[in-house]
Amino acid sequence: MDSKKVDLSSLKIDRSNNYEGKNRSKYLIYTVIVIAIVVAGYFIFRLFSTSAIKVKLTTVVKQSPAKSNAVLTASGYIVAQREASVSSKGTGVLEYLGVVEGDKVKKGQIIARLDDRDIVAQLDEAKSSLQLYKAQLKEVENNYNREKELFNRGLSSQQALDQAESTYNILLANISIAEARIRASEVALENMIIRAPFDGTVLTKNAEVGEIVAPFGASTTSRAAVVTIADMTSLMVETDVSESNIEKIKQDLDCEIVLDAYSDKSYQGYVFKIVPTADRSKATVLVKVGFKSYDNRVLPEMSAKVSFLSEKKEGEENQLPVLTIPLFAVDEVDGKKIVYSVMDDKAIQKEIVTGRLLGNYVEIISGLKEGDEIIDNLDENINDGVQVKVL
Repeated sequence: MDSKKVDLSSLKIDRSNNYEGKNRSKYLIYTVIVIAIVVAGYFIFRLFSTSAIKVKLTTVVKQSPAKSNAVLTASGYIVAQREASVSSKGTGVLEYLGVVEGDKVKKGQIIARLDDRDIVAQLDEAKSSLQLYKAQLKEVENNYNREKELFNRGLSSQQALDQAESTYNILLANISIAEARIRASEVALENMIIRAPFDGTVLTKNAEVGEIVAPFGASTTSRAAVVTIADMTSLMVETDVSESNIEKIKQDLDCEIVLDAYSDKSYQGYVFKIVPTADRSKATVLVKVGFKSYDNRVLPEMSAKVSFLSEKKEGEENQLPVLTIPLFAVDEVDGKKIVYSVMDDKAIQKEIVTGRLLGNYVEIISGLKEGDEIIDNLDENINDGVQVKVL
């Protein structure tokens, strides 16, 4: 056997040029494809985004025909013009509370009572003292009259007469003090009773049985007001009107009131008072709008919209609200009234039937429902199926 080492290195397969070259080629191809897809997607996105027509939407709403005559519309809140936080004149633990939220009360009705046992005891003590003094009065008065007679006959001294007179006057003074204490106790006892100051409805209950009630809420553990009562016949809408528009508002001007909670119902109103001062921080003037009539759905602190009307056309007062859209949202194609909604970023044509013109709005008879959104301010570029972008 040959002792020389056999060199096997020549038998090694050189893979570097073969496999690594192929892998590098594949990597470059994939990279080029990904870059091409990204660039193509970018240009496609730019193409569609720039070609889409920018539009704004408007909502189909209900409004009264009378609103077409509105010179101004403002928002406000229902406020009871006669409202009171009812408390007691005395201080004590609330022993009885006879009303809850929503209860109707009459003027003078007892709605709560404080613990009055200490005042009752003081009253009983004053009455007992008065009875005792009155029982002594006859005897002291007879003694005084007897001393006067004896003194006039020279049978008694001046000192004895003066003493009898002093005893009599002191007793009369004690009787007056006892009577005053009785009256004071009776007033204090009445102050422990909380009565309704006027006919109204309980809005809030601010204290519970067992809590301390004080006239001015002297501590954090005491309550000043037991209940809050409002006269529900004194409800009005209080709204802030801009200084620049206040000249449009006149005393007794007819108004239409719509509660945000019941947009399908309108109430007839009038300008009750224009408060003769402005709010400098908001540059507004407070206007109070009274109801000509309203039902039990109108509640304090509800939000409302007021339309101040320039004039009232005959027959409009009792008309119910109707569906309306802006005039500029309606187009005409082949003699048909149409509007456009938006679906999947495309304008979708809808045929509608319109009714009366109400200022800048038009009544919708059919084809839409309340709350639907359609494209506003149509132009010649908006057609069925065109790409749009909602602003």
